[in-house]
Amino acid sequence: MMKMAKLMFLLLVCVMSLNAASAQSASNVRATYHIYNPEKINWDLNAASAYCSTWDANKPLEWRRKFGWTAFCGPVGPRGQASCGKCLTVTNVRTGTQAKVRIVDQCSNGGLDLDQGVFKRLDTDGQGYAQGHLRVNYQFVNCGD
Repeated sequence: MMKMAKLMFLLLVCVMSLNAASAQSASNVRATYHIYNPEKINWDLNAASAYCSTWDANKPLEWRRKFGWTAFCGPVGPRGQASCGKCLTVTNVRTGTQAKVRIVDQCSNGGLDLDQGVFKRLDTDGQGYAQGHLRVNYQFVNCGD
């Protein structure tokens, strides 16, 4: 009986560790904006020349337009193809405003390159446009699709 209890405890610790490892997030990250204009190009990842179009361009329209778009090059999380299609909850550090976005591209600024529409929704006090960037926190979340 004691061995079974120890085994169950060990299993519980392993599951908790896996959940903690999968909850990837970063704080005080620089977020700039990119003009994808997804509405004007019918959410066409090929027309946007997005890195993830190789894998995600043929996803259904509803999938491509479900969330705002972002390029990802943050300090924590998967890189390259492994990040494509994943979702983030992005929070403006200054105002607390949040948006859920889908990774459709990669970047090189060390943070996020949000679609201009998402940037505008997060920049509720106008300071982001004034500075040319926002400071955000992000967390990888389930997209629910």
